[in-house]
Amino acid sequence: MEEEMKILIVDDEERIRRLLKMYLEKENFVIDEAADGNTALDKALTTDYDCIILDLMMPGKDGVEVCKELREKKATPVIMLTAKGEEANRVQGFEVGADDYVVKPFSPREVVLRVKALLRRASTTSYLHTNASAKDMIVYPHLVIDNDAHRVTADGKEVNLTPKEYELLYFLAKTPDKVFDREHLLKEVWHYEFFGDLRTVDTHVKRLREKLNKVSEKAAKMIVTVWGVGYKFEVKPE
Repeated sequence: MEEEMKILIVDDEERIRRLLKMYLEKENFVIDEAADGNTALDKALTTDYDCIILDLMMPGKDGVEVCKELREKKATPVIMLTAKGEEANRVQGFEVGADDYVVKPFSPREVVLRVKALLRRASTTSYLHTNASAKDMIVYPHLVIDNDAHRVTADGKEVNLTPKEYELLYFLAKTPDKVFDREHLLKEVWHYEFFGDLRTVDTHVKRLREKLNKVSEKAAKMIVTVWGVGYKFEVKPE
């Protein structure tokens, strides 16, 4: 683990911040803290963190509001901390762009593992342990996905995606023309049988299309809605 990897822990309970800080510092992460949503958003927008651990329920701005405003400017990976019984809020958290969640009370070791897993998917550093001589790339007209570098370009311009947006695009693009229903996408991309709110998929598809469309309308149109079923990745002849 590279020492300069920085994590922002956001929770209004000092006890939780201290506990997570202790465990993450053992893994050589550099830790910053915030006790409320407003402070968290200020820090997140002015500092480039590798990951943000964000409590859902906080005074001032809650975690959903912070994540929503952050996503307008940055694609920093976000793990949401939620209490049991906040299922509807968790759904909302995924809809505004959270990448993972951990339910309180939690094991600090589980949070460390979730952080590492998220960074493995999001990082472009040597922490990925990729083999440069065997490039994992998907190349289509108007769209290139370099999975080793976790980089997407559309018509030669880089597209800045969150980890979940990237995973969704990669999953669809590696099996063109195959239709996936929303339940299958939830299981494969979010890795949960979880509460099954299908709006999570729809919201991410919408955001993914919007980001692609800003640089390439043709790339955005590759993600096709199959009405009444789900989505597929379609490459149309030029």
